Amino acid sequence: MKRTLLLFCIPLLFVPAMAQLERSAAFQGKYQLSQVVVLSRHNIRSPLSGNGSALARITPHRWFGWSSPASELSQRGGVLETIMGQYFRKWLEAQGFFPENYVPADGEVLLYANSMQRTIATAQYFSAGFMPVANLPVRHTYAPSRMDSVFHPQLTKVSRKFRREALRQIGLMGGREGLQGINKDLQPAYEILARVLDLRQSPACTQGDTCGFRLDDLCIILEKGNEPRMGGSLKLANQAADALILQYYEEPDTLKAAFGHDISRSQWEQIARIKDVYGDVLFAAPIVAANVAHPLLQEMLKELQQPGRKFTFLCGHDSNIASVNAALGVADYQLPHAIEKKTPIGCKLVLEKWADRSGGLYAALNLVYQSPDQLRQATLLGLAVPPVVFSLQLSGLTANADGLYPLEDVVGRFRQAIQAYDEIP
Repeated sequence: MKRTLLLFCIPLLFVPAMAQLERSAAFQGKYQLSQVVVLSRHNIRSPLSGNGSALARITPHRWFGWSSPASELSQRGGVLETIMGQYFRKWLEAQGFFPENYVPADGEVLLYANSMQRTIATAQYFSAGFMPVANLPVRHTYAPSRMDSVFHPQLTKVSRKFRREALRQIGLMGGREGLQGINKDLQPAYEILARVLDLRQSPACTQGDTCGFRLDDLCIILEKGNEPRMGGSLKLANQAADALILQYYEEPDTLKAAFGHDISRSQWEQIARIKDVYGDVLFAAPIVAANVAHPLLQEMLKELQQPGRKFTFLCGHDSNIASVNAALGVADYQLPHAIEKKTPIGCKLVLEKWADRSGGLYAALNLVYQSPDQLRQATLLGLAVPPVVFSLQLSGLTANADGLYPLEDVVGRFRQAIQAYDEIP
């Protein structure tokens, strides 16, 4: 039986009771792993904006001294991704999927990254840990810093009807108060963020610009050829929360990471929730997800059905994972052992294909990711110390007693999500 493994660079989740090694031991006499599709988020990067930006003006404190220029993969990010690649190697060797120090034949393995430094570098570091003697090339379409349309979460269909339905669906996230209800629900998180930043002592406040995060100024911008965008406090708060969470992963001193404030893990989760909500608002409304994820859904399905392919690694962004999950109808979830509850840094969406003894094919979807402590401590991973593995559920589909979906149902869900694009007005 041919074996195929697809890995798409985006984030994965961790659930000790559902760890891949433990599950595979239970399945050993019943199923054989025949293919894996992984969509990965890049690993730890520096903030998207640098000195002189709004990020520098909303706190009186000096940010962490990043090892890379703005938006690029950091040294820690490279180390962590190599560790994750080593874990995947050990897991698949234990499955008998690949022999030790496997060098694939031409066409058996594909590493494909968005054409940004942080995604190309993540794929390179993953490859070094995954197949260290194979010298695998990373495919990318353009010179670094230009978005590849496969990974670019841009709107390619926009009409009045689309905007109206998209805003209606996004508004549902805020309950009765619609869009502004989203902001009001984030008020406790905004207050923690402003306190950690010491926003009232910042240049932005003392110069009369921003002294707090408003609850009534959220607006959504949907334009053809662009990513979904927003204006208002949530946009600025997301920028700050993103930088703080990255600083928490990089800075070994937790007090320094919070600019001298002693905050709890649950308060870090509140800060990260701003990022989660920001991503959901922009990319998780069903009609928006069907629009922006369309090229990537096609690419994933093509790889899943590619003859002779054993392993595919697609490396992109949190927006890619969020939109793909939403388009596929993944049931709502909150990740355990994570600060970012939706698409943690470096996480990977893993589609596993299993074959039973009679030739029946099944699939499971997991998120695989490193916990905050594993990220902060650069914990070496292996079969005895795995990353977090979290099982995702597909709404409307029924899994068997072993938690697997018939493969034809999962392929059908991909086709349904791809078809949804054609139905966008």
